[in-house]
Amino acid sequence: MTEPKLGRLNRVDARDIWKHEAHGFTPWLFRHIDLLAEALGVDIEVTASEVAVGSFAVDIVGRTTPGGQIVIVENQLEPTDHGHMGQLLTYAAGLDAAIVVWVAPRFRDEHRQTLDWLNAHTSEGIDFFGVEMELLRVDDSLPAPHFKLVAEPNAWAKATRESVGGGPSERGARYQAFFQEVLNGFKKLRPGLTSASRAGTGNWFSFGAGRAGFSFSWSLAANGQLRVELYVDTGAAESSKAYFDALFAQQGRVEAGLGSPLSWERMDNRRASRIAVYRALPPGTDFDSAGEREWMVQTMARWNDVFRPMVRDLPSQP
Repeated sequence: MTEPKLGRLNRVDARDIWKHEAHGFTPWLFRHIDLLAEALGVDIEVTASEVAVGSFAVDIVGRTTPGGQIVIVENQLEPTDHGHMGQLLTYAAGLDAAIVVWVAPRFRDEHRQTLDWLNAHTSEGIDFFGVEMELLRVDDSLPAPHFKLVAEPNAWAKATRESVGGGPSERGARYQAFFQEVLNGFKKLRPGLTSASRAGTGNWFSFGAGRAGFSFSWSLAANGQLRVELYVDTGAAESSKAYFDALFAQQGRVEAGLGSPLSWERMDNRRASRIAVYRALPPGTDFDSAGEREWMVQTMARWNDVFRPMVRDLPSQP
């Protein structure tokens, strides 16, 4: 039997790549936030770096897409220390952050335990992540970054602690299992389009459409039908409606590309607008059957093929 040829995996000191944290590592992480977002399982749009909070400055600030929750990232090139721990909490309070991320080459046990304690004792909707960033090289290859979670929120524990019934309902558990399988199937079919990786217990799941103010969603509509949609909510009704109208002007092209008519829902009494397609469940069929999962996956794949480039090409000001 022939011996397989394998390389040797080596770790590279981050200081050998970035000589300065603020001028080297932070700008690199800002430009490659997608690598960190993938490890966290959320889509992040960065908005600013070195944002002042009192006499200090948080390294990176962004928002989740969709949702718009504030994300802060504190990064360092040395092992974690008490100074950065204090700054992290100061930034979280000053910016009212929902997702708080600490990135370092190595986490000391006491700091990892502190993040675990914060996740266990803060309310639902505030999440703390500890992320070790390794640089790995196979033989003489280029070093590659690898983000490894060492502390993360326990969403199930928080939900259990704060719910009257002591945990998610049977229906909520079915929703979570269903949308998790749909998401996993979509990511296999269209890899790299979203960093989202965790489904919740609600009757919907959304992820970014490649631009702030636009998101794709799967949901179970109030009429009992399955729905795939593009949701437009820029935070202001005027621009949301203007972008919707720009897409509606291309209705013929869109519906020809998707091969079916769509429901164009301007929703003039609301800030947001929706473009959707619905699927009625066949009699006797559960929403989480294999056929319905496949419809959700395949439909969303086509929607991304058609809508994502159109959303990207819309003008910056509608």
